[in-house]
Amino acid sequence: MGGDWSWSRSKWIGLVAAVWIQAISGNNYTFSNYSDALKSLMHLTQVQLNNLSVAKDVGKAFGLLAGLASDKFPTWIILLIGSVEGLVGYGVQWLVVSQRIQPLPYYQMCIFLCLGGNSTTWMNTAVLVTCIRNFRRNRGPVSGILKGYVGLSTAIFTDLCSALFADDPASFLIMLALIPLVVCLSGIFFLREIPPAAVQDDEESTYFGVFNAVAVAVAVYLLAFDFVPNPSAFVSRAFSVGLLVLLAAPLGIPVHSYLKARGLDKFRPDFEGRGEEPLLRGNDNGNECEVQRGNVLAEDAEAVAVGKSKPAVGEEHTVWEVLRTVDFWILFVSFLCGVGTGLAVMNNMGQIGLALGYSDVSLFVSLTSIWGFFGRIVSGSVSEHFIKRGGTPRPLWNAGSQILMGVGYILLAMAMPGSLYIGSIVVGICYGVRLAITVPTASELFGLKYYGLIYNILILNLPLGSFLFSGLLAGILYDMEATTTTGGGNTCIGPHCYRLVFIVMSAACLIGFFLDLLLSFRTKMLYKTIYFTKISNKNALTSTRQ
Repeated sequence: MGGDWSWSRSKWIGLVAAVWIQAISGNNYTFSNYSDALKSLMHLTQVQLNNLSVAKDVGKAFGLLAGLASDKFPTWIILLIGSVEGLVGYGVQWLVVSQRIQPLPYYQMCIFLCLGGNSTTWMNTAVLVTCIRNFRRNRGPVSGILKGYVGLSTAIFTDLCSALFADDPASFLIMLALIPLVVCLSGIFFLREIPPAAVQDDEESTYFGVFNAVAVAVAVYLLAFDFVPNPSAFVSRAFSVGLLVLLAAPLGIPVHSYLKARGLDKFRPDFEGRGEEPLLRGNDNGNECEVQRGNVLAEDAEAVAVGKSKPAVGEEHTVWEVLRTVDFWILFVSFLCGVGTGLAVMNNMGQIGLALGYSDVSLFVSLTSIWGFFGRIVSGSVSEHFIKRGGTPRPLWNAGSQILMGVGYILLAMAMPGSLYIGSIVVGICYGVRLAITVPTASELFGLKYYGLIYNILILNLPLGSFLFSGLLAGILYDMEATTTTGGGNTCIGPHCYRLVFIVMSAACLIGFFLDLLLSFRTKMLYKTIYFTKISNKNALTSTRQ
């Protein structure tokens, strides 16, 4: 028993470390906070500025390296590579924006933005792959919590910079360079893959509830600070201290687990004789993967011929087998329609705000981040609940987010008073849902054995979507409406600047909506099987107790 509790404690300490790493690894979404400084210092047009943001997102394309490495190297090496790469990428940008060095040639700036963007793929891969494998029975909640803190990270950086440095872009960049390095160097001692425990941890649901509650408290705390008008130096410092306390709060979970292990909790439940519950009943694959889920698909069993050449949906897939499936490409393209358009808004928020008459867009950046958090954390837990309740296909939640996101773009195109507030919230929520739902969906459809690489192939949508919707669509259409300024740059003021961009992106969301509906239909039997297997496992465990 003692060994199992030791593994459990390590698992929960690792999740706390993962939460901290995710809380500082969303720096890729903060470009709007310092894009104007780069644009003025380098005398860029909007197309050139947007291509810098594309270079940042192209860094994610090299996340395939992180995916390959995650299957070969321990977690701490992946974290170390990401943190050092971020130090170099954002450190050079800080040198330029703080004017400690002259602006580098355009192509060199693209390289360093690419390095900064790629750094987050190493952090995210290390965290997601490790935690999804450590909490195989609760992939939705884990994904929601981790992706939720990524969403909050933009608001965390933005509000800390606002509180301590009055939104100075150079100070913001030095935070992006140093804080992830310090946190990752601390996390490498605690985040590691844990073998499946011999006993089942009944406290998982309760502990996830605590993680969710703390995360919501952090989000509300950040949101409240955003609406404090001109906070004093004392209020700003008090806010910073309070934020650090809230971020440290999840440490209570491994402490509680430790106290229970030492027998200091008189209500400690008896877990003797209980086994690890697989997602679906099947052959245990040891440390590789807990189940071969396709073996239990009753609906497919009769159709499986002897010596079939490819696995069914729900079974373990190699990367090559994944790339040959229709389901993967439906998921890939629908993901592109959601995250690609969302990234275009985030990357252009500075110019969208100026076009609509807002000189300071830090509030909108923060709103997108915070409401993105709510989208991530709620969708992960809610989708898991409905799978356990009735086998509702997880992609249905993506479909709902796509149609809502399209409505948000129409509101932004109309440019009514307050539409940027509403649009920022809607886009943030839906972008968060897409990320939190797609992560566990991919693992359920194609397995965990090569999940690190599969995840990073899906993440290719970030640079691709940034290039299509931000670099090309938004950049070219903005420059068509803009007027040239002194020094070679350009600017555009008025709702017409981005109207056509928003209309095209709403059409893309409609395409994504139909693709998600199609994927829901194609995978409904898989999710029904997961549902019935969970019911069967629950009944079996109840019988064992009796």
